[in-house]
Amino acid sequence: MMRKSVHTRDYAIFLELLIEFRRRAGLTQAQLGQKLPFEQPAISKIERGERRVDVIELKLICERLGVSLQDFIDELQKRLEKKNAE
Repeated sequence: MMRKSVHTRDYAIFLELLIEFRRRAGLTQAQLGQKLPFEQPAISKIERGERRVDVIELKLICERLGVSLQDFIDELQKRLEKKNAE
């Protein structure tokens, strides 16, 4: 049986990157939640891997963090490739 993607190392890397970009933007979970149609509790659940993010939500989060979706995906891909090379 295949594990759900939220329980994979790849998804953990995705979450680490999401948190890193939020911190780089100088925002707390609450501050980011104020800029989104969902509030801090949802941000916390996302960052803990308890709530999945769809691509439209990811695009919106990236916009609020001041990073393009493409730049986020490019960095994610780079980190995943590095992990797989180890």
